[in-house]
Amino acid sequence: MTSTTAPSDEPPAAPAGRTDLPPLDVLLPAAEHLPPDPREERLAALYAYGPPARGAHVVRANMVTSVDGAAWGPDHRSGSINDDADWRVFRVLRALADVVLVGAGTARAEGYTALDRPRRLRHLHDAPLELAIVTRTGRVPEALARGDRPPLVLTGPAGAATATGDVPADRVLVVGQDTAGTRDGHAPGAAVDLAAGLAALAERGLARVLTEGGPTLLGDLLAADLVDELCVTTTPSVVGQGPGRIVAGAAPSGTTALPPRGARLAHLLHSPEDRPGSPAGTTAARWLLPIG
Repeated sequence: MTSTTAPSDEPPAAPAGRTDLPPLDVLLPAAEHLPPDPREERLAALYAYGPPARGAHVVRANMVTSVDGAAWGPDHRSGSINDDADWRVFRVLRALADVVLVGAGTARAEGYTALDRPRRLRHLHDAPLELAIVTRTGRVPEALARGDRPPLVLTGPAGAATATGDVPADRVLVVGQDTAGTRDGHAPGAAVDLAAGLAALAERGLARVLTEGGPTLLGDLLAADLVDELCVTTTPSVVGQGPGRIVAGAAPSGTTALPPRGARLAHLLHSPEDRPGSPAGTTAARWLLPIG
């Protein structure tokens, strides 16, 4: 599922500057209070992209989870477990990115349409915000395929013909090689080379990547060591049995899981106030992932 709230911006009737969002406290690395700010310049500074370390791009993943580790709620969407504190961070992350990268299944389930940079945060980055879809089959969600602003599509050779039937050919990035046999139940040739896809996006000037999942795409990116930052919002909710966690996918053959890797906490935010739509206790952590 996607990382956080629905892919829309603030409601059309919202005032010229949002002051109704909850305050946030920086707990680490140093205590600081962040009251609602229509321009969000301090929050943007906390989430500023660093220099590339894994090629010409920086990949930031943003996901939301409940206290008991669920990546979505009863409607199978992440929107049922997020809140206004999460949305405050979410808007800034989109405002800073060049491109949002999601799996086609997530785009379909969450109802993605063409993206716009949050209109009241365009002073943070004034270039258009692109959407890129990863699909092995080349199928593009109908709502995106028939739109006026089709997404970029990352697919392998087997999906290229299907993708070019859904979106203009110049929006299709064929990244991968034909493979023999099947892979995880997919047809031959269905693999997508994510490293090549990120390089192709960077060649288009889309180097600051925000991936919003879903869990399978995040798992694939982590397995390929392509994630520079993992931003995780934990909301004060308990979902119980059923939903998966923020990372999905089979472990490498012959293993039950890869050895744990280290991560460094860049900052930790906390929502201190109980308010409608955003109970106290939400935390937002930004983790930096070393190469390797």
